[in-house]
Order: sequence, then C-alpha cells, then structure tokens
Amino acid sequence: MQGILGQYSLLIVSGEHHRKLRGIAVSFSAMSKSSPVFHSRIEKLAFSMLESWRGRREIAFLEEMKKFTLSLMVKTVLSIDPEEPVAMRFLQDFRTYMKGFISLPLNVPGSAYAKAVKARARLSRTVKEIIKQREMTTTTPAPARTCSNDGNCGDGITTTSSGEENGDFLEVILSKHSSIRQMNDDEKVSSVLDIVLGGYETTSTLISLIVYFLHRSPAALLAFKEEHEAIRRNKGKGQPLGWEDYQKMDFTRNVTKEAVRCGNLVKFLHRKALQDVEFKGHLIPRGWKVLPVLAGPNLDPSLHHDHLQFNPWRWTEDKEIGKKTMGYGGGPRVCPGSDLAKVMVAFFLHHLVLAYRWKVKEDEYPIAYPYVEFRNGLHVEIEPVESHV
Repeated sequence: MQGILGQYSLLIVSGEHHRKLRGIAVSFSAMSKSSPVFHSRIEKLAFSMLESWRGRREIAFLEEMKKFTLSLMVKTVLSIDPEEPVAMRFLQDFRTYMKGFISLPLNVPGSAYAKAVKARARLSRTVKEIIKQREMTTTTPAPARTCSNDGNCGDGITTTSSGEENGDFLEVILSKHSSIRQMNDDEKVSSVLDIVLGGYETTSTLISLIVYFLHRSPAALLAFKEEHEAIRRNKGKGQPLGWEDYQKMDFTRNVTKEAVRCGNLVKFLHRKALQDVEFKGHLIPRGWKVLPVLAGPNLDPSLHHDHLQFNPWRWTEDKEIGKKTMGYGGGPRVCPGSDLAKVMVAFFLHHLVLAYRWKVKEDEYPIAYPYVEFRNGLHVEIEPVESHV
C-alpha cells in the first residue's frame, strides 16, 4: 500500500505529521458539509445521472455510483468538471490506481501493481500541474485565451474556475495558514489523492449497500421514502436541498449507520505497534502488526439483538449502540471525511427514492474481495416515478 499511496499519505504517516495532515482534511470536511456550493454540486451530478437512466430498464448500480462519487470528488477537490479532458484522464488513472490496492505487490511490467504505481505517478504530475497553474492565477492576471465549446483550452489542464470562487480542497491546501504553508508538493498531492480516495470507493459502495438493504426490507424502504416525500412537500418546486433539510433526515441517517454496521465497508485496519503495548494481560511487542477487525463488534451477537438483521430502528431503540460499533474507525484515526460522505449519500438517495422504484436482481449479494463488492456489480431493475420534481 505504501508503494502505491506514497510516503505522505494520511493512511501511512503517524505522530505529529498525521495530526497536521488529518487536521487539514477535517477542516475541509467541516467547512464543506453545510456549504450550499457543495450541496449544489451533489444535486447537479445526481440530476444528471438520474436523467441518464431514462429509458433504461436495468443498470449496473455500483458502477454508476463509482462514476458519480469520483466525478463529485474531483469537482469538489480540484474544481474540475467531469466533461473536461483533464478530468477524463484523471478518472481513468485514478481507477487504475485503485485496482492496485488489491493486487500482489509485484512491480513487473503489466501487473496491476505496476500499472497502479505508474498511474499514481501520472496523477501526481497532473495535480502538481494544477497546483502550479492555480498558484499562477492567484499571483498574476490570467491571460485571455480561446477555448473550444467542450472546455478544452489547449493545455489539457485548465479548469473551469480558479477554485477561490468555489472553495475547493485545493484552495485550502494552497492557503497561507501557517500549518499548511510548510507542506511540500508531495504532501499536497497525497492530501488531494487521499480526499478523492476517501470520498470515492467507500461512499459509492455505501450507497449501493443501502439500495441493496432497502430492497430487502420493505418496511424500512417505506419509512425512508415517506421521510423524503415529507421533506420535498415542504419545499418549492425545484428548490434545492440545504443543510436544514439534511438535519431533518433522521431515519436516513439511521439507515446509513445500519448499512455501515451490516455491510462492514472496512473489515479491518492495518496498524503497527510503535512500542511495546500491554493490552488485557497480553504483550504486543514493538514492531508487530496489529489488525483491528471492525466487523467484530459490528456483528457481535452479544451486543446486537438479531445481529444479522438490517434494522435501522435499532439506532433509536438502543441508546448505547454508538459505543458498540466501529463504522468509521476510532480515536485519532477516525475517518476525517465521514460527515461529508453522509451528506453525499443522503442527498443522492433523496432524489433516487423520489425518482425511481428499484428491484435488485435475485442473484445479487455483497461479497468481500477483500473490499465489499457485489456478485455481478449490483444489477438493478428500475422504473421511473413520474411525479418526482
């Protein structure tokens, strides 16, 4: 993983270095989750995707969600629209980069690992070029240029905005704040890729798991739909969702937490003892690898009634359940972007449940490979709901 992620990845570094990089990610997440600009991006891409399904009877849902979340994260982090040439290259390289995570570390030509390492190098060059261009635009007036209708201005790197207008993540790491100013280019690149990685893979899978579990639980699906219909009734036609709407989505948040508990997006974590540790009478020697298995408490029958049953109501019935689960990790390494992901999930599902009815194919189910996948990519039969506005 280090060979692919790089030495400055948030998943690799520790100590003060980790606290600094994590603090940047947490600040951006806290700033963005209630931002109307971020909400607008989610809805714009959601509308575009849902409209692209018109006339189709079946879709490969997980693949569609990967397109949605990756496009959203590239827009949010770098202010690049999915249609831009640089975005297309970035998306292609990023998916090659991701495939290397579940490959043997054989750096030989043609292997998934070697392709991922090369893709990571190309991503690094792309991000550094964007950083260089952004820094130039903040210090000198941009020259007049002629661009084609498809947004290509001839250099393949130009984005549709400077980022300052939209408050993207790149703007944050290029700010003059003292804790950020000391970051070198490789740290900035790793921070960008970490944010995209965190918002892409697990978020797309989480949305897919929710669709899968809701299909198997008609009562939960009905309550879920009723909550979103009530929110939509209180808004004007075409009025966008806002932070106050998200705060009303209590059942949706419970559905999300239960999907995380049952689906176990991250089965275990990679850790290393930096010093001798004594835990419950056991000595863990310095240098030993430690793998906390998050699925353990999540599916422990002594902690959860009907532990294998998808039951969103347990999150209101059991006031202590938050202490019995490990959905997003814990301690100083708890997922810094979890709140941002929850908003992405809730807003997309709001429009999905009001725009379509769906039926999961009978031969579909989630598997660990080692990350969560679906047997056939979660093929779903869809039918539009014409009354959606």
